Formats: sequence, structure tokens, C-alpha cells
Amino acid sequence: MKQDMIVVLDLGSTENTTLARKIREFGVYSEIYPHDITIEELNKLPNVKGIILNGGEYRHVDDQDVDVLDELYHVECPIISIDYPTSKTDIQYDELPSDQILKAFVFDTCQAQANWNMQNFISDQVAHIQQEVGDKKVLLALSGGVDSSVVAALLIKAIGQQLVCVHVNHGLMRKNESEDVVKVFEEKLGANLIYIDATERFLGKLEGVSDPEEKRKIIGNEFVYVFDEEASKLEGIDYLAQGTIYPDIVESGTKTMKTVKSHHNVGGLPEDMTFKLIEPLYQLFKDEVRACGVELGLPYNMVYRQPFPGPGLGVRVLGEITRDRLEAVRESDAILREEFERVGLDKKVWQYFTVVPNFKSVGVRDHERSYEYPVIIRAVNTIDAMNASIERIDYGVLETITDRILHEVKGVNRVLYDLSPKPVATIEWE
Repeated sequence: MKQDMIVVLDLGSTENTTLARKIREFGVYSEIYPHDITIEELNKLPNVKGIILNGGEYRHVDDQDVDVLDELYHVECPIISIDYPTSKTDIQYDELPSDQILKAFVFDTCQAQANWNMQNFISDQVAHIQQEVGDKKVLLALSGGVDSSVVAALLIKAIGQQLVCVHVNHGLMRKNESEDVVKVFEEKLGANLIYIDATERFLGKLEGVSDPEEKRKIIGNEFVYVFDEEASKLEGIDYLAQGTIYPDIVESGTKTMKTVKSHHNVGGLPEDMTFKLIEPLYQLFKDEVRACGVELGLPYNMVYRQPFPGPGLGVRVLGEITRDRLEAVRESDAILREEFERVGLDKKVWQYFTVVPNFKSVGVRDHERSYEYPVIIRAVNTIDAMNASIERIDYGVLETITDRILHEVKGVNRVLYDLSPKPVATIEWE
């Protein structure tokens, strides 16, 4: 089913995604495009029912007013302006419209149909993937994260064994994470999965390295090398799938906004790779990706997996990654996640994890002096990751977590709770 679309043109607003998401909540599909889109480009978009000119604080660039091309004012579909001083449209607003006004524009003025939902999205994507891929094969780096997992499930539904998933265990995953990936995708979904245990390879490369950025570089590059080596062994692969989602595209920046982050390609894969790219989630925001995963039948703990840095536990073992501290982070993190889930904090706290620094402190164990590592707990809430507040955890819960870590995690004699918000601190320690 072809979804009706409301186009949001970015004329310098910081509320583009808020507006697009609001329209999608009404059940109508919406996408954001730059202000200087041409009439030819606009006409290529499917089922455009209306256009919103979304101005804001960045509508003046280099002492010039940002405007759409004159030809766009002559399109047949309705146009409204928000916080944008012009007399060329029928309706003017100097702030984000109320739901009532926005609904009136979308449904009454534009006559758009509320046909944007996960069932229709999945149905459309399955049909599109089948038509695009045909009898060819698709390769996917399956990290076990939300985006790659949902992409995998969607592609399995569309093309089954034509999808080849490669999961690289770099030894820096959380407890049982790689095992869970294999269990879900190979055993339950019947995926064509290649599992690579590269633990020794990664830890060997990281030996003696303490600088956080150097660790990230080594982990990122080595992942690419391993994946590329496995890809070179395969024959008949024409497509490369990746979990690009809509914020990745929006955050790459427009002509009126600074780039938040560059639009990534697959883990930094070489530009000269001959694969064609397929990105079936590029239309979705993160919450929509999760809803898609639920609709596809993925387990809750995978769909609502916490944000996890690319280098994994490598940046939570501060300084040089040693095997004893890596194991301490992995075990203490598992305890924290178990206890948070037990009391319902897993559904309340945005991100929580443990960190083990590269220093020891004096303690007492079995009536003797001990000299062991501390474990630091971090639990934060945020909307956009630009600012973060500290979760106020019940003291009894903290005591339980502390008791378990001190008695179940080898080489640890202290548990600390990080009370530092962002800013001044960052969410991760490295």
C-alpha cells in the first residue's frame, strides 16, 4: 500500500524531526527535505499530499534569508508555513502548530489517509526487497544491536536464506550476548548465519594500548578487516545491507543546520566495494525501529537493547584492556542488568552499565588484606544524549547490587555510584 506523505522542508528549524514525528503519530508518513528541493525532485516523491515550510533560528545563513525555490509555490498540493515570514502561502504560523491545527491541515486540507503503520511498512518493504534483490544474495554485518537485528529479521522475512549474516564476536560483548544472537537468529529464525569468534585476535591487538581513541580505532579497523576477510570468502553476494535509520540521515546535516554526525556507511567498509547497498530501515526513527522489531517477532531484550558503544566493553575497561578487568566488567554488568530488570528499572532508565578503572584499593577479604579493583555503576536518563541526569536508585536496590558484585565478581572490593550529570561529565567514561 502506497502511503500518503507530508513533506517537511527545512528552512532553518531545529524542530524538523519533532514535526515529522508528530505527523507520523497521526498515522501519516512524513519526511524532511532541504529547502532548495527542485520541483522535479519533489514530483519524484510518492503520494505527496502537502508541504510544510518549517523555518526557525537558522533561516538566516550568511546574512541571507533561506527560501524555497519560487516554482514550489505553484505546486498543486497545499502549503503552510511555520515560523517563516512570507506572504506566498495561504496559512502563516510563528510557532509549532497545535495537534488540532496540524491534524486539520493533514487530514482536512491535504486529505491525507492515515495508512502509516508497521504492518503496512513491513509489507511494503518485503515487496520492495523481493523486487529489488530477486534471486541474488545479501550480506549483513549482524552486531546484535537493535538496528542490525531488525534489518536481519526483515530481510529474513523477505528473502530467507538469500541473506547471509556475519556475526563477529570481538570478545568485548556483554555476557551471553553473542550466544543470544546465535540462538535467536540461527535457531529460532533459521538465519544463514556465519559466527566468527575473533576474541583472541582483538585482545591481542589491544594488548598494551591504554589511550581511549587508539582503542576505538583498533577495534573499529579490526572489525572491518575481519568482516572484509569473511566477505571475500563468499561467492554470489550482490548486496550489502546496513541498519541506517532516519536520524542517521537527518543528523548528517542540511544546508541550514550544522552536521551532528556524518552519515555512516557499514562500519567504515572500503568505498571501492562492489556491493549494492540496501537500507530497509532508512525511513524509521528509533522508536519505530523497535516497533518494527516487535512486529517481526524479535524478543523484547533484543528490541529494547540498551545503547551500546561500538567498541563494546573495551571503553568500559579504563586504560589498557586486561582480561581480569574485562571479566569484572562483564560479570558486574550482568548483575546490574539482572537487578534492574528484577525491580523494573530496565524500563525506566535510559542507559546503565559498570566501569572498572585501572587502579586498585586496599580492602579486607576473608580476614586478610586485599588489594583489588573498584566497580563503578553509571545509570543515566536522557532524551537526546546531549544532556543526561542521574537516576535516583533506591538504596536497598543499590545494597543488593553491591552485595552481589562484591561476592560474585572476582578481584573486586569496592562498588561506587557515579553521581555526575552530563555536562560536566559525559555518559561513557572513555
